[in-house]
Amino acid sequence: MRAHGLLQVSLVAVEDTALVGHIAFSPVAITRPDGAVVEGIGLGPMAVTRERQRLGIGSRLVRTGLERLRVSGHPFCIVLGHAMYYPRFGFERASRFGIRWERDVADEVFFALELAPGALSGVSGVVRYAPEFGLV
Repeated sequence: MRAHGLLQVSLVAVEDTALVGHIAFSPVAITRPDGAVVEGIGLGPMAVTRERQRLGIGSRLVRTGLERLRVSGHPFCIVLGHAMYYPRFGFERASRFGIRWERDVADEVFFALELAPGALSGVSGVVRYAPEFGLV
């Protein structure tokens, strides 16, 4: 993804000289029932080394990344992730907006977040990540 210039935001967390966390955001597209395509951003992957988890590093990466996306004018963010983790950042079930992933996943782990007010108003359809994400 980096080689193809698809990372819109990529952040690392470093303590002393050790890399302890990373988060990436890349393009996603929602294909609406009428065939129109709406572009946004997907969060993932995000990881923190096992020894440094539960210390707020992941939360700081998420918050910093989302703020950079807002400032850059990205309309929304999609994430497939832990049902108890992502709502703390304002993510809501994507199904609330009529959005689903191209693969079958449990409703409680697929989320969307409007980075601009009303960005998902009237948007519904199927989310697809770039092929470079490795999901195809």
